[in-house]
Amino acid sequence: MEELFPSRLSTLGHPQRLAVFRLLMRRYPDRVPATELAMALGLKPNTLSTYVSALMQAGLVTQERAGTSLRYAIHMDAARETIDYLLNDCCRGRPEICAPLSNPNSVAAAPMDDRRYNVLFICTGNSARSIFAESILRKMAGDRFIAYSAGTNPRSALNPFALDVLKQKGHDLSVLRAKHVTAFQGADAPVFDFVFTVCDRAANEDCPPWPGQPISAHWGLTDPVKMEGSDAEKSLAFQQTYGALHNRMTGFTALPIASLDRISLQKAVDDVGQTKEEEDPA
Repeated sequence: MEELFPSRLSTLGHPQRLAVFRLLMRRYPDRVPATELAMALGLKPNTLSTYVSALMQAGLVTQERAGTSLRYAIHMDAARETIDYLLNDCCRGRPEICAPLSNPNSVAAAPMDDRRYNVLFICTGNSARSIFAESILRKMAGDRFIAYSAGTNPRSALNPFALDVLKQKGHDLSVLRAKHVTAFQGADAPVFDFVFTVCDRAANEDCPPWPGQPISAHWGLTDPVKMEGSDAEKSLAFQQTYGALHNRMTGFTALPIASLDRISLQKAVDDVGQTKEEEDPA
């Protein structure tokens, strides 16, 4: 086992291989299609193949075939082993440096306090999916959560089909607007407890880390804005997206947040994001 770590570190020493690794870490536990990886990183397919082959040989990435598509995911046990290798080696020589990370009572391990939590939902346009998520959480559990949403490339206006669905469901539309994610990155911005991406494109982007060590997860959903067809077909796509987010929010708000350690909480919110998209509840 010991001889594996220099090979893994050497593999990650290449900037583009590291970029693939980091993107897959952001998308964990998703399996990401090779075409999506190549597009997100601006790589030619054969170049990406070379990089993921090296990561697979080092044991850091796994591959799965779905039909004609190859999908990749982080081998999380191997990633943890590699990080632990560095951490433990450091702590033997300079334990005072590692104390905040290695202490089981540290912020990274301790449960959250029982209070009102700040939650941010991010997608690209901030015109439908993240707006749905913000509105649903505010209405469902506004006494326990303060919900926000933003986009990495926000549209100038909210999608009219999304607004129609929210109006039908009795949500307050007056508080909604499309905003750039940088609006929540200044010194006076809220400190978030949870940050969720709800579209693959936003999750693939390399954003700076959020202060306060929020729990983050990817709850990717099909973009209803891209639905083609009649107005009735488009409306149905938005209803289904709303329903999927409503189901996930039901699972999220049911979590015993204050009693879970952060590792268990991270797994729980990851699991919520893996629930299948279903039709809108009645």
